[in-house]
Amino acid sequence: MSDDEKVAKDLVETLKDGERGFASAAEKLRDSDRAEWATTLQRLSEQRAGFRREIVEMGHEYGDDVDESGSVAATVHRGWISLKDALTGDDAGGVLGAAVTGEDHAVSEYEKAEKADLSDGFRAVVSRQRAAIVAARDEIKALQIAD
Repeated sequence: MSDDEKVAKDLVETLKDGERGFASAAEKLRDSDRAEWATTLQRLSEQRAGFRREIVEMGHEYGDDVDESGSVAATVHRGWISLKDALTGDDAGGVLGAAVTGEDHAVSEYEKAEKADLSDGFRAVVSRQRAAIVAARDEIKALQIAD
């Protein structure tokens, strides 16, 4: 398996987690006193879905099926695990805290990916997506601070 394929599988799993995590968080907050946060979280869920599709399509161009299950590490520690606890309560701040934790994990996965021996085209996609994920994490942190 090439580094591109291995990294792509890991990132697809990370992006699936973010997509589901943000969607769940948005649903939780939609009827709360922080409904405006739900719009932001839903937008980030859709962003993750777009990033995932981009990587999957790129893999298909090279004949790789990167949308199958990813690495054991991505499966075992998903970064959004703490979201489950936050979603059982009514604390909007806790939901944002879980989202930041998930984004910290996503950023670390992208930083790890950038250290791999990637093709130039895939490296450019990874770098662009990482920058957007860092910006999303900072946006969520700003919501936390404003709370």
